Amino acid sequence: MVQEYVSPVRVHKYSFEMVMAAYEMRFPSCPQIPVVIECVITEDSWSADDSQRHTNRRCQLNVDAPYLLKKMIGVDYVYFIQKNHLDLKNRVLEIEATNETFASRVSVVEKCKYYVHPENPDWTCFEQSALLDVKNFFGLENTVEKIAMKQYAANIAKGKELIEVFMKEVHATGVKDLRPWDASNPAQNRELRRVVSRNTEPLSPGPVAEPKKHSIPDQYTLDSDYIKRYLGELTPMQESRLLQLRKWIADLQKGKVPSDTTLLRFLRARDFSVEKAREMLSQSLLWRKKHQVDRILSEYETPDVVKQYFPGGWHHHDKDGRPLYILRLGQMDVKGLLKSIGEDGLLKLTLHVCEEGLKLLEEATRSSEHAIQSWCLLVDLDGLNMRHLWRPGVRALLRIIQIVEANYPETMGRVLIVRAPRVFPILWTIVSTFIDENTRSKFLFYGGKDYLQPGGLLDYIPKDLIPDFLGGPCKSFVHEGGLVPKSLYVSGAFTERDGDPLCEDSIYKSVSLGKGQVHEIIVQNQDPHSVLTWDFDVLRHDISFAVYRTDQDLEIQDNAAGNKICTAEASGEEGRSALDGARGGRVERVEAARVCYGGESVQGSHVLAERAAYVLQWRAGPAGAALMYYTETLASHHYRGSMSSLQSATSGFSCLSSKSATSSCPSR
Repeated sequence: MVQEYVSPVRVHKYSFEMVMAAYEMRFPSCPQIPVVIECVITEDSWSADDSQRHTNRRCQLNVDAPYLLKKMIGVDYVYFIQKNHLDLKNRVLEIEATNETFASRVSVVEKCKYYVHPENPDWTCFEQSALLDVKNFFGLENTVEKIAMKQYAANIAKGKELIEVFMKEVHATGVKDLRPWDASNPAQNRELRRVVSRNTEPLSPGPVAEPKKHSIPDQYTLDSDYIKRYLGELTPMQESRLLQLRKWIADLQKGKVPSDTTLLRFLRARDFSVEKAREMLSQSLLWRKKHQVDRILSEYETPDVVKQYFPGGWHHHDKDGRPLYILRLGQMDVKGLLKSIGEDGLLKLTLHVCEEGLKLLEEATRSSEHAIQSWCLLVDLDGLNMRHLWRPGVRALLRIIQIVEANYPETMGRVLIVRAPRVFPILWTIVSTFIDENTRSKFLFYGGKDYLQPGGLLDYIPKDLIPDFLGGPCKSFVHEGGLVPKSLYVSGAFTERDGDPLCEDSIYKSVSLGKGQVHEIIVQNQDPHSVLTWDFDVLRHDISFAVYRTDQDLEIQDNAAGNKICTAEASGEEGRSALDGARGGRVERVEAARVCYGGESVQGSHVLAERAAYVLQWRAGPAGAALMYYTETLASHHYRGSMSSLQSATSGFSCLSSKSATSSCPSR
């Protein structure tokens, strides 16, 4: 197995000559790196003009490995050969270290270079890379690789720190500045040679070496200070992966490389696997080119219906400086928007928001003292109901989620869900499987009115920026949403079959009831803690609705969907019910009866706590009634873990219409 590691450029704000003097202080041993026992010079030569030095060292290292492993391989120490070439004339030091111990089984090649900063001649750059090839090591290849990675990371982390430490020692000797090598000043050159070699006499005088051609830093190097400031804290291995991906994509794109923040997002999305990140990013770049995504910010024109009825927008920032986006999902008319701008229109709107977010991240990073790499999403679910589970709308939502996940990974830093009604777990069950596991871990849920209590939004959003519609002092310019008028629907913008409640494939069923007639759905539950959901519209007149539980024997035939359905004939003022004439057992009303008015839309859910028969009952009044309904039972395993906090043993109604939102609908 072969592993390659590349570190970003470290910048020392000292001249090259002073850094060389400090570098030499680390030999023959270095207490700051205890793994290095001793480095012995085996060859050392200077050119006649004191501009070139060739030095070979044999370094003894104490293997940072478990005691048992050392005994298995029979060594306590390993030896490396280090070859240095110092060119004072061109102000470059090149270092190459290779392992002597186990060279036939493991190949380690580490290369380092010090050189003058290309933009500031008084600063010095340092870069480092390593190649590890574990060929055959007694079946311990993975262990050896991990040990080597650990050691390499530790050395990188110490590198810059050591120069600072040894620079103080150089200053303590009275050396505050060193002039560069000058062909016209031999005396100055001899003094420079003395300081940078710590008075070491050459073992053999060497001829004047031919000036060596040194490569200048290429476009694939990054300044470590830049990484810390604009990309955040990265481990040495993560820095290495970033540089590798940068070079890889540049080769693929013929020099056109996405921003470092973009590369880093794709690496994080693939656990810093360069190969997987490259594949994901390559597909995304092709997608962006095909759909001309780079032109969205300049060319996208917001449709009027979006300006008037889309309940989302940017709203200041959270406590971490992340741009904050608000989406009042509970007030969004998904069907109306799709009928007006279509699925592609909704996708373009989403992509425009994402591109705006990337731009805001750049601005936030520039204006802050640290990297801002993701935004915060605040989702208000007040008003969410079963209508939001309209199947074509859910399909459109899932498609958009998949596209965003594939092309904008790791842009979501935190998702705050507030005022989540009990119907929300149903939507979450459908949607969450399409959201990356790492993204799902960033969701925080607030099911009631506790979002302004300790542990709520105030932990993440400044108090003065809590939007007014959530009880805060900050004016929000996010639209309230609402139903899109049918006059704004565009013919052909969005078509579907199961969106039509009258088509034969509709998931909604319609029933007309005469005076006092009863319609019932009977669910035989064998899965405790599953969730029974309902969604119905009262098409005309008023109707009474309740839910019962019974352990009596109900002899009603199954319908095609597996539920038991009974439509009882009217009998005087009261219709017959499947619960009438019970043959033993108890009957308990688990959802209080309530009157639902004509034109009202009602949604709700109930946790089926027992193995029993549950009956949803609609009872018409004196004028009869007509309704359209849909019911579904969701398995209990969807509601374990974090989502269980959104469930309760008793149910209520979540309602949409103006009548339902007032006294006729119990508070949630």
